[in-house]
Parts: sequence; structure tokens; C-alpha cells
Amino acid sequence: MNTYNDYIKEIEDRKGQGLHPKPIDGAELLSEIIAQIKDSDNLNREDCLKFFTYNTVPGTTPAAAVKAKFLKEIIVGESTLKEITPAFALELLAHMKGGPSIEVLLDLALGNDVAIAKEAAAVLKTQFFLYDADTNRLEESFKEGNEIAKDILESYAKAEFFTKLPEVVEEIKVVTYIAGEGDISTDLLSPGNQAHSRSDRELHGKCLISPEAQEEIRTLQMQHPDKSVMLIAEKGTMGVGSSRMSGVNNVALWTGKQASPYVPFINIAPIVAGTNGISPIFLTTVDVTGGIGLDLQNWVKVVDENGNAVRNENGDVVLEEAYSVATGTVLTINTKSKKLYNGDQELIDISKAFTPQKMEFIKAGGSYAIVFGKKLQTFASKVLGIDILPVFAPSKEVSVEGQGLTAVEKIFNKNAVGTTPGKVLHAGSDVRVEVNIVGSQDTTGLMTSQELESMAATVISPIVDGAYQSGCHTASVWDNKSKANIPRLMKFMNDFGLITARDPKDQYRPMTDVIHKVLNDITIDEWAIIIGGDSHTRMSKGVAFGADSGTVALALATGEASMPIPESVKVTFKGEMKTYMDFRDVVHATQSQMLKQFGGENVFQGRIIEVHLGTLTADQAFTFTDWTAEMKAKASICISEDDTLIESLEIAKGRIQIMIDKGMDNAKHVLQGLINKASKRIEEIKTGIKPALTPDANAKYYAEVVIDLDVVEEPMIADPDVNNADVSKRYTHDTIRPLSFYGGVKKVDLGFVGSCMVHKGDLKILSQMLKNIDEQFGKVEFKAPLVVAPPTYNIVDELKAEGDWEVLQKYSGFEFDDNAPKGVARTGYQNILYLERPGCNLCMGNQEKAAKGDTVMATSTRLFQGRVVEDSEGKKGESLLSSTPVVVLSTILGRTPTMEEYKAAVKGINLTQFAPSHKLLVQ
Repeated sequence: MNTYNDYIKEIEDRKGQGLHPKPIDGAELLSEIIAQIKDSDNLNREDCLKFFTYNTVPGTTPAAAVKAKFLKEIIVGESTLKEITPAFALELLAHMKGGPSIEVLLDLALGNDVAIAKEAAAVLKTQFFLYDADTNRLEESFKEGNEIAKDILESYAKAEFFTKLPEVVEEIKVVTYIAGEGDISTDLLSPGNQAHSRSDRELHGKCLISPEAQEEIRTLQMQHPDKSVMLIAEKGTMGVGSSRMSGVNNVALWTGKQASPYVPFINIAPIVAGTNGISPIFLTTVDVTGGIGLDLQNWVKVVDENGNAVRNENGDVVLEEAYSVATGTVLTINTKSKKLYNGDQELIDISKAFTPQKMEFIKAGGSYAIVFGKKLQTFASKVLGIDILPVFAPSKEVSVEGQGLTAVEKIFNKNAVGTTPGKVLHAGSDVRVEVNIVGSQDTTGLMTSQELESMAATVISPIVDGAYQSGCHTASVWDNKSKANIPRLMKFMNDFGLITARDPKDQYRPMTDVIHKVLNDITIDEWAIIIGGDSHTRMSKGVAFGADSGTVALALATGEASMPIPESVKVTFKGEMKTYMDFRDVVHATQSQMLKQFGGENVFQGRIIEVHLGTLTADQAFTFTDWTAEMKAKASICISEDDTLIESLEIAKGRIQIMIDKGMDNAKHVLQGLINKASKRIEEIKTGIKPALTPDANAKYYAEVVIDLDVVEEPMIADPDVNNADVSKRYTHDTIRPLSFYGGVKKVDLGFVGSCMVHKGDLKILSQMLKNIDEQFGKVEFKAPLVVAPPTYNIVDELKAEGDWEVLQKYSGFEFDDNAPKGVARTGYQNILYLERPGCNLCMGNQEKAAKGDTVMATSTRLFQGRVVEDSEGKKGESLLSSTPVVVLSTILGRTPTMEEYKAAVKGINLTQFAPSHKLLVQ
């Protein structure tokens, strides 16, 4: 009983942290527990019964298989326990969701004992996580004349697993809790630096907001035991920056309800809200848990007599409070009238949160049940030879005669399944689409594997073209937590059918390339739909959606995703870039000019940005599409010229071939298949059979934005504005300032060139700048540390071949060594150049960080509070985001440069080849 004794010791250790026993997922431990249960005189028997009943992870975990087998023994009478009767054993099977439990239930339902078969069938009728092996058994038995199989199929055809669930209550009482003022990033709900604990849900729950906030939530719950606590982003948007399932899990753990009495720490039905609603990708995660996300609109613009927004002395729109949601306010959500009330006072219409589809998610306890339920009903109806009964809310199909299609509308129409044949769909339509590429990243991957286990999935869907499991978010420090978690994750995903950054058999070297860059390379068709476990899953080929770990699991298991077709905003460019400007400045200028053009309204939020870059290859264009996460867009599509797209696909083919040469392809030759598909797509473009994707000339957009490059005269910096008197204006990504704002005097404590926002060209710029500065001053001396993390090993290899890596080595004081990766995070920096391992590095904030209170100049995407740099007692940490040239020069000078210093440092360097396309990129 060594494993059991180790578990008891772990329980004692967890008590010291205020934690309950960790849920059991291992077969060996549960087998020892069952052995002690069977021993009626065993001193541990009572504890073991509790562990078995209430603390075993369901789904396809090794422990679930052992549990299901023992429950079967009890039901058929091979084992007898007074504490677990056959009826109770069937109830426990009903809560195990799928996989081994479904196999046992089918054994019983299709067996010879009629009484047991009927009881097992009754349980099966409540289940929906059935896969091909399960449904094939039912179909075969039905065809053989089995009446029980027929009865089960008839129940599935009626969707009784859904229709017999309790209806959504008409009134939901909530008590408000202001979680923060301004936009609330998912870092507040699930900090990046606590990523290692995400799969231990109770432990991870301790990082929600703060201990003080947790105590305040507890107090509200004690004062209002009949109400749900609703977390609110006052004067902001809830859940920006990431979908992060762990954030919703934490909110549900503290404020939701337990999904099953026999499954610990899995809660559902959280209620969240924001003055400006919920970030689109985060709202998807809320739907996964059957939760509610409200757009409160409780602060509104003050307008003058002409209807124009009134602005203050800083030029910001003045807001006034329409109604209060201060902490402790009791409100009523009416799901029938779809209104929010304070007592009898109607506050606002909230019908967007209660569409027919969302009502189904709430009723079923989450969106998975609906996705799998629809598939199961379709299967049963087909086997029985009957029409599908209209049980579920019909998908909304919007079709406007004579109206052309945007790029995203074209992609969704191509990939749609289950829609009315021949019907052309426009924005607003609800669509199920097939997914081409799926990405799982390492700090959410363990949760994705748990989700796959919980939905009883064991192999990747055959309709997915390719899927990748990264190791980039834990790349900078190979510590004990990573050593324990990452190999286990890689083995699970490799077995499931993904291409993995690490080989569980150690036959190829670990690759820590940034996941977004890898997905950008393995996307070999601009008509593709990509789902990835990170908000920056925004490829410059195809349309990519950042998603929570659960939606990623669903895409892997089913090859599908469901969502409305989003509206689009068209972005084009005019004018000419200054030779001393970087493309990153165009990205920031786009956000700044858009806000000015639309009076401070972010027309990008929740929509597709269809950006007509035309002449930029996928590597460079990714800098734009990647940043659209910070613009709060749902996704982005890059419209390219034919020749540019061909060049991008050839680059992708070369990089996929390198992965094959490293030995990363699997038995199904997924990577070779991608190369073949890319070659076919190139031939289609060259021959004119199928040119590069473009929108129709008569497509309809929510808005059209034209960016004037002529007025972009200085490098642009995204500033967290940490000392703004209006808290809601801090850390928003919307404060874009010119370099001259800082007057060449703002101290910079550390620079970072890396993350998914840089490409090979950025590292070449760094190399050339160092040579320029050496020639200009006779030496290169850093007055602040400069951390450089190339996005991929391919880029390092290419820089070595072209001579640039040698330049970087010459001026560096540290170079990564994969044979001896760092085992602990760096706690202090010297004023030198650090050449770090490819990966996310400082951008993640979960391993390496700047010193508290530092002002960091970075190419990163993250300026959230505490992410790259935490506050010190005397000074707030700042993460200013800018181009590579600005970052490099800031570390040489130890301060922000003047325009004269900047121009001298980049003289003669080709910063970008971007120029607006002169071709009309429409069909």
C-alpha cells in the first residue's frame, strides 16, 4: 500500500496549505483504495469509501477505468457492499461522464440480465459523451433486434438527455462584487505566474484576485446565502487578454455551484459582468461552464445638445453613472423577460445573454452537452431512419440577398456543417464549422488534457488537418514544476495524435518555439479555421480564434467549433511610411487612428479585423494580426496579394520540412500531409483556379478604417499609463503615445525583444543596430539589461546562416544552452545583452520577470499590471510596448531616446518593406 501511504502523506501536507485531498486520477492508487474497501476489517476502510465515492476524477482517467470496473462488479453481484448498493453504483456511473463508464453501462444494458439492462438503459439515456466505439455498439445491437438498444436510440432521437433536464429558473438573485475598475484581464482571475497549479483546481483557486477579495466574497455569500455573487468589471470589460479557462474555473469555484456531488472542485454556472460587457473569447469560456455574462452599460457617455460626446481636459469621453452596481447591491436577473432589475426597477435589457442557444447552455450546464447532444440525436435519428425532431433551438441563419461576403463570411460558408443547403450566410448567423488547425499551449495544456478526459475523448478527430502541443510558455526556466508537468502533458498529447514540442521517447530534441509562430507556419491555407489555447492565436493566414482549454479540447475531439459569424471591420492603408519607421508603429497607429476616427469607440471590439496588408509575408503580417488581441478584436484576417501568399506558403513548407527532418512527424504523416496541401494550394493560386482569398466588392462591414501612413512621423508606444487618476484608464492598450511624449528623459530599467510579436526581421534589425552603435560610439555599452528571446529555433538557425547570430553573440553577456537550461528564474539582471532560449520568456510573467517597480520597454503584447513586472512599494511597474529599434536604443541609453538619437541609430537599416497594396483586393 505504498501509493496509498504516499497519498495520505500528501493529504497531511495539503492540510497545512488549507487544502482538501487532491482528486484521484491514478489507477494504482484507486486499486489500493478498492482493496481496502473490500477488506471489511481494514482501519482505512471508511476513508477509502469517501475517496472512492467523492474524490475520483471521472472521464477517461486511469482511475475512472478502475472505478467503473468495480462499480460493474457491484451491480452484477460479484462484490457486495452495504454502503454502495447496485442502485447507488448506477448513480455513480451516471456522474462519470463517459469513456469507461459508458462502456460498462453498455455492457450492462446490452447484457442478458433484463432487470439490470433496463436500469442501465435508464442511466444511458441521460448520457451524451458517446463516441464512435459506443454508438457503433448501439447500432449493431439495434440491427440485431435488441429492444433495449432500440429504446435507448429512441430516447436519444428525442434528445431526452436534454429535454428532461429542469428548466432554467425565471428569476436569479445576485449580489454584486466589484472585482476591479477598468478592464479586468484574466490575469486577475488566474495569474500567469500561477500557471503551474491550474490543473489542481482547488490550489489554483487560491490565486483568484487576492486573499482580501476572497474573504469579501465569502462575507457576501454568508450575508446572502440565497443569491449568487456576480463579479463585475466596473467601467471596463471583463476577461480581456485571454480566454483562460482557469479564470472562469476560479470564478465558478468561488461563486458557482458544484457540477456533481461526486466530482470535487468542478463548478459551473458563474455569473460575470462588465460595464462594457465580456471579452468575446472569455465569453466563450463562460458558455462552456453554463454561466452568464452580462453587458451592464451602467456608465454611459455624456452628450451635448448636438449629440456629440462631451470630453474632459484630457480629451477623454466623460461618462455618467446610469445605475449603481456597487458591491453588495442586490439585483434580479429575469431569464424570461431578459431584463435586469433592482427591486421593481428595470435597469437594462440583457437579451444578448439569453439567446435561445445560451439558454440551452445554461439549462444543460455548459455548451459541451449541447454540442455532443446534437451529434448524438443526429446519429440516433439516422440509425432509426427518422427525421430529426426539432428539440434544440434552430441555428440563426442570416442571408441578405444581393449582399456580397466579407473574407470571414466566405471562410465560414466554406467550412459550415449542418446549415441549409445552398443558403449563403452572412454575419450574425449561428454556424457549426469544421476546424483545420488546432493548437494547445503548455500552461493550459494540462487543463485541455483534463477536459479531453472529462469528455471521454481518446483520439484526435480525423477531420483536423493538424494539431500542435507547444512548450513555449514554460521555455525560459526548466524547473521542477515544468519537469513534473510538461513531459506528462507531451505524452498525453502525443498519444492523442498531436505533433508535440517534446518527444515522449526523447528521439528528437525539445522545441520551445512560440506556439503562435508554429501555428502560423503549419497553417497552409488562407481558407482555414484555426482554434488555439491562447488569445494570440491570430494567424496571418486563415482566421484564427483564441479559445479556452475546453474549446480547444472540443475542437480536438470533434473537429468542430460553434459560433456566430462575426461582423467585420475593414482596415486599409494610404500614404507612405517614413524610412525610419518600423511596422510595429503602423500597428500601434492603426489602433490610435481608429479610436480618433470613431470618437473613442473601439469598433474593433468583438469583431473581425479584415486587414488589407497585401504585400507583407505571413511572418511580418503576423505582427499586425497578433496585436489584434489587444485591440479586443475577436480575430483578424489578412488579405494578401497572390504572389505574397505564395511566398508565405513556400516559407511555411520549408519550416514544416525542418520539423519533419527533426523527427517530429507522427505515424499518420500529418506534417507531410500539410506540405502536400500547401503545394496544392500554391498550384491553385499560380494557375488561377483559386486565387488568394479576397472579400466581395459589395461586402458589408460594420465599419471601414483607413490608416494614413503619412501622419505617422514618430515611433508609437503603448503605455499602461499607470498613474492615470482615472483607474479605468490604466493598463488598457488604448493609450498610444509618440516617442517625443517622453522627452528623451524617461528612465528605462530593462528592455525585452521577444514574444510572438517579433519575427526574423526584428533580430536582423537588432544585429544591424548594434553594429551601427559600435561604429558611432566605438563600443556597445548597455545602461540597462536587454533580454532577447527569439520566437523560434528556425529563426536562430537562419540568423546563424546569414551571419547575424554571430553579431549578437559578440555583444552578448549570456547565451542560452539547451544542454543546460536554467533551473531557476533569474532574480537580477546585469547591464548586458541576454540571448535567451526561444519561447515566450518575460511576456508570460510565469517564470522570468523584471525587478519589481521597473520600467520595462518591450516588444511584448502584455502591459497588464503585474504581468511582465510587478509593483514595488514605492513605484508601480510599467511595461511600455514598442518597436524593436526603440527597445534596443532605450537599453543602450538607459532612457527613452530623442527623435534625433533614434534616427541616427536606425540610419541605413531597412526596417520594413511595407507599402499599401496598389491592387484592389476584392473579388
